[in-house]
Amino acid sequence: MRLPIFQVDAFTDKLFSGNPAAVIPMSDSLSEELMQSIALENNLSETAFIDLSKQPYVIRWFTPTTEVDLCGHATLASAKVLFDKILDEPTNEINFQSKSGALRVFKKDNLIFLDFPSDTSSEVLDKAFIGDLLGFQPNHLFKGRDDYLAVFSSEDIIKNLKPNFLKISQIKSRGLIATAPGDQVDFTSRCFYPQLGVNEDPVTGSAHTLMIPYWSKILGRHEMVAQQLSKRGGILYCEHQEERVLIGGKTAIYMNGEINL
Repeated sequence: MRLPIFQVDAFTDKLFSGNPAAVIPMSDSLSEELMQSIALENNLSETAFIDLSKQPYVIRWFTPTTEVDLCGHATLASAKVLFDKILDEPTNEINFQSKSGALRVFKKDNLIFLDFPSDTSSEVLDKAFIGDLLGFQPNHLFKGRDDYLAVFSSEDIIKNLKPNFLKISQIKSRGLIATAPGDQVDFTSRCFYPQLGVNEDPVTGSAHTLMIPYWSKILGRHEMVAQQLSKRGGILYCEHQEERVLIGGKTAIYMNGEINL
């Protein structure tokens, strides 16, 4: 069996930045065991599998160690591949079905936008343990559906965090997001997911389903620009729409090839 494979840098228009994801369009479904083996072999933070035999297209995401319920950058990468390489008829919108429900992706100007469900959070009063995890004490700590969200006062702190990945891997959440106001953008972040085999994710679309509602309330506006301050870095164009969030970004296709199974 042969399968097409693409590698796309998401949330950037320049190769070797943003967040790389593998995208595998399929004419039929594969077993979970095989998808997990392929994701491990790819050794990227996420590999997206798209079952084109179903409508809406079924999308699933795997890290090198586990399946996740929602992934932003790999969905953005998948949309880029479908728009530019797979779909015969020109279209500006794609609908997916996922473990997080219905997802919509659309093109607007030179960006691809993800239409994702927003996440809600509750404040965690006991935040002292974050200092041991990141080397700095946050102003506030929140818990969303999947992640902790630690809020700091400045972009400089985010840049200078000293994450202890072993300790972060032991907290009872998918991962830990650190965020602060930005100097040149509305807000910045770094995201840590050692539980999923990804110590620091370069750019994390799904984390912004939690950050966008928070910063929209703090800043008093619905449209914002965000920057993830990982080594590769990425820019996200954000909009809060009550129970949904729009997350826009640019993409760059790095590679296309074939898997021989």
